[in-house]
Amino acid sequence: MSAINFFSEDVSFVLKQKRIIRQWVNQICTQYGQKIDSVNFIYCSDNYLLKINQDYLDHDYFTDIITFDEREDLSEPITADIFISVDRVKDNAKTVGTTFTQELHRVMIHGMLHMLGEDDKTEAAKQQMRKSEEASLSLLQL
Repeated sequence: MSAINFFSEDVSFVLKQKRIIRQWVNQICTQYGQKIDSVNFIYCSDNYLLKINQDYLDHDYFTDIITFDEREDLSEPITADIFISVDRVKDNAKTVGTTFTQELHRVMIHGMLHMLGEDDKTEAAKQQMRKSEEASLSLLQL
């Protein structure tokens, strides 16, 4: 049985409709032929995520998401910690003209798509990632 957990660090944030979100994330993983062992979504502030970015990735900039894949082998069920900056998601939502909730779901599935083997390092990969995000978001029934 997979465990998808939701936590917050240094922010007051509670995800709504957790059961539906869990089902959706599992559905996407199943489509990719993957299973989840344990995924922790950790919601935090810009400063909290900046510190992680500096300490673990040697990057000195704000970001909306950082994923840590804990698997030894990619064929194993997914075990990951996914840190999401609530501050960045709010700003991104304003920038792209969407709601906070829609942008949050996009960022969450973006992190999962990385765990499923997708990347966004090249322009072509970014375009494919966006298509995968849109396809995944279309399956979320709230």
